Amino acid sequence: MSTGVLLMTYGAPRDDADLPRYLAAVRGGREPAEDLVLEMRRRYALIGGSPLVRITGAQADALEIELGAAYVAAAGMRFSDPSIEGAVDRLVERGADAIVGICMSPQWSPMLMGGYATALSEAAARACVPSVIAPAWYREPAYIAATAERLHDALRDAGASTAVILTAHSLPKRVFDAEPEYLAQLHETAELVATEAGLASGAWHWAYQSAGHTQEEWLRPDLKDVFPGIASLGAREVLIVPVQFLADHLEVLYDLDIAAADEARRAGLRYRRVAMPNTRESFIRALAAVAGTAETRLSAAHARLS
Repeated sequence: MSTGVLLMTYGAPRDDADLPRYLAAVRGGREPAEDLVLEMRRRYALIGGSPLVRITGAQADALEIELGAAYVAAAGMRFSDPSIEGAVDRLVERGADAIVGICMSPQWSPMLMGGYATALSEAAARACVPSVIAPAWYREPAYIAATAERLHDALRDAGASTAVILTAHSLPKRVFDAEPEYLAQLHETAELVATEAGLASGAWHWAYQSAGHTQEEWLRPDLKDVFPGIASLGAREVLIVPVQFLADHLEVLYDLDIAAADEARRAGLRYRRVAMPNTRESFIRALAAVAGTAETRLSAAHARLS
């Protein structure tokens, strides 16, 4: 028997025809407005479709090799195929007698990520196997080191006029008001990564990206609003470092590489960003460390019940 490790993220539309269904799923079943569908259709077309499902599957394959023969791994999506339930079933078919779930966001918000825990618990219960979801891993030393490694690599080509901006996905202010500790986790991750990469305090900037298409207030500073001020201080280039994203997807390939890059150029700045972790060896080792911590919690729970 083996331990099954499930990497969980939100997914992506299968193709253009699947986009309205996908957007409705992400929005809790509410049908998207036609203008939103058209705008998202344009964005996905510009990046050639999201590679998120494919990359998460490749991360699971690499993780299975890293963990060794006593483990099987798979990817499960919350809003698209392959589903979390289907992935759990496949892991059990391959011999898993317990499931360790890893939400592919190092920081944890019950409001934003609680659905993953519920989906995993329900799928594992139907499959009659115990399960556990990894706790927040934004401080995991191997993850911090892997992220700082990518930043350090990018800094080799940076000059004195390069400004480093660490980013995270923006949130409606109501989420911050309800869960301020989630934003504290984001900021702590940024501080740890910057320190690990050798950046002095005050030698980098912080901004939010990818604010949603709603009328409510979103967190600031927004990335595009930061560029003019940075340029006025003498910077000629920006280096963007997402501290939350773990693979190439829409928020990276469009929001950063197209929309934010255009805003940077308008401000007179050259634009670069660090590579995403994807299947980089150091990141896969970090996932293995997270899986090991979660499996220890599962074993302890079994011991208490026996």
